[in-house]
Amino acid sequence: MADQLDAIDRKILVELQIDASQSLDEIAKKVGASKTPVWNRIRKLRESGLIKRETVLLDADKLGLEACFFVLVRTSEHEKSWQDKFLKTLKERPEVLEAHRLAGDIDYILKVRVRNAKAYDKFYQALIGEVKIFNVTALLSMEEIKSTTFLPV
Repeated sequence: MADQLDAIDRKILVELQIDASQSLDEIAKKVGASKTPVWNRIRKLRESGLIKRETVLLDADKLGLEACFFVLVRTSEHEKSWQDKFLKTLKERPEVLEAHRLAGDIDYILKVRVRNAKAYDKFYQALIGEVKIFNVTALLSMEEIKSTTFLPV
């Protein structure tokens, strides 16, 4: 898909990543095209699945979710049924912002956002109550240096 994008498509994608609430007129002006072709391009980008969805970014600290933990999970279970249950559990937990399956010594890494250490412990207790896990290591982020959803196009 990336090789099918031209310069105008890329400019549109940059503008949408900066602020998806911009009007079509604003985007068209910034990318040097007229409104209707810009709308058609955005529609095609949505239909192709390249634009997954449009949303807003909230300030976690202002919502009282001040603790960000990176949770390293090692398992001794590698059966499909265990993995299905584990993934279902993760998807049902609103505290889990991201989950990645890894190559190497650690099987999964989770990004978990909660109010404080006590809230993390509650999450942890619920997680190990749902699925058997060999080892869990929680790392508290002391400072967020960079966080972005902006992809280079």
